[in-house]
Amino acid sequence: MIDRAAAIIRAGGVVAFPTETVYGLGANALDPAAIRKIYQIKQRPATSPLIVHVSSIEMAKDLTSSWPPAAQALANAFWPGPLTLVLPRSGVVPNELTAGLNTVGIRMPAHPTALALIEAAQVPIAAPSANRFMQLSPTTAQHVREGLGAAVDLILDGGATQVGIESTVLSLAGAQPVLLRPGMITQQQIEDVIGPVSSHTAGDGPHPSPGLHQKHYAPLTPLYLLEVHQPFPNGSGVYLFHTTSRKGATPRRMPSQPDQYAAALYEMLHQCDAEGWSYIAVEPPPNTSAWAGIFDRLQRASFR
Repeated sequence: MIDRAAAIIRAGGVVAFPTETVYGLGANALDPAAIRKIYQIKQRPATSPLIVHVSSIEMAKDLTSSWPPAAQALANAFWPGPLTLVLPRSGVVPNELTAGLNTVGIRMPAHPTALALIEAAQVPIAAPSANRFMQLSPTTAQHVREGLGAAVDLILDGGATQVGIESTVLSLAGAQPVLLRPGMITQQQIEDVIGPVSSHTAGDGPHPSPGLHQKHYAPLTPLYLLEVHQPFPNGSGVYLFHTTSRKGATPRRMPSQPDQYAAALYEMLHQCDAEGWSYIAVEPPPNTSAWAGIFDRLQRASFR
């Protein structure tokens, strides 16, 4: 199946495949026409760049015009893994991939199927999450089938993902490292390797990273982040909690540890969507470094 998927990628097709974070919608990162297919399938705006997946540091370097010591240190510490590095791009990277920016986001996924696919295709693979734009990311092959159906040439089933939310994104394109999107590799872990990291400030024009729209990662059912003192919305709802249950909605306990919570979150939201509730209420997670990626996803999912 890997060889078939690799042949599809080389021929300009689109393949959904598992990574450790979420399932990706993959195409040849060096083929502008194939990249456009990703945008069409996802209904994604051209202002949102794609992340490129590689199977080696050498492949990553080919996509960049600069590979600073910080990139090498972070790759040594966290690759393969859920960390995307944004760097100045080389001339081989198409404009379609980067929303016209002079930077490119790159990561090496920690999933055997993803790495095998990149190796077999012998090209870097552009792969945002395999879902319609702004909707809930897929963490199983079934989620992809239900969300995209026949729009994808092939779906590789690698079981449920392990990390469960999208990668941390860090820019090394400027004088100071900038955290663009939090994830399960925390800012503190990054700073332990390379020193101080700044926070991203929103601006106009193309986004420097995926996942920066105010509304994103959202289930079809309205989602609310509710403190204990805030009332539930009208209707029949479900309440996801990790410390204290509440009366007034059907309770669903979530894990109390951030890594386990992240791994379970999207699957739980997909289940709640399928059950037809009027709303999904969620107990806010702690606003700490370890929970920052989860907090970010829930904030964007609840934006209205």
